[in-house]
Amino acid sequence: QVQLVESGGGLVQPGGSLRLSCAASGSAFIINAMGWYRQASGKERELVATITRGGTTNYVYYVDSVKGRFTISRDNAKNTLYLQMNSLQPEDTAVYFCNAKYGAAYQSWGQGTQVTVSS
Repeated sequence: QVQLVESGGGLVQPGGSLRLSCAASGSAFIINAMGWYRQASGKERELVATITRGGTTNYVYYVDSVKGRFTISRDNAKNTLYLQMNSLQPEDTAVYFCNAKYGAAYQSWGQGTQVTVSS
């Protein structure tokens, strides 16, 4: 079992930055891939970015709408996932969720953290 706790959300003006964190506990060493999803009000949850462990290399993926603005990273020593978000826009407003995939087909979700971009 893996437990995830997000933090770092808040209110920011357009063009501003935020860094989200996701602390993993439990059997964090078995995590294969982690990612960030978001769900705006009235919309379906969508994938934002993922980072997958591949030997000595981490493979990252970004949805087109955040490429060049968001950066996903992972500190294995701290069992923590990050999402650095720059040049935030109102359309980035959503609840952001951390996700971890492990084992054959298991996954865990965090409780979510609200990000609001507004002037």
